[in-house]
Amino acid sequence: MRRTTMKLRTLMLSASLALAAVSGLAQADDQPAAAKPVPYRYGMPMNIDKVLAMNETPTDECKVIKADIKFLDKAGKVEDVSYRKMSDACDFQN
Repeated sequence: MRRTTMKLRTLMLSASLALAAVSGLAQADDQPAAAKPVPYRYGMPMNIDKVLAMNETPTDECKVIKADIKFLDKAGKVEDVSYRKMSDACDFQN
């Protein structure tokens, strides 16, 4: 009886670990892949409802840099657009 109980416990533990591993993989597939931002084209409609994040390369030089904006559009879809702009360092130079 004791041997059967140990085998049953081992079997149940193995089954629960396998189930946890499979459910973890299923959740990992639900995560959207980090897509590269779409480059902005002049005249491209943005339809921004809410800005989620704005990122740019930090620099102490006044120069053209690449920046990204992540936003929620009017349809509720998350969009990520890259664009070029003058760095913030240009604001502090005379």
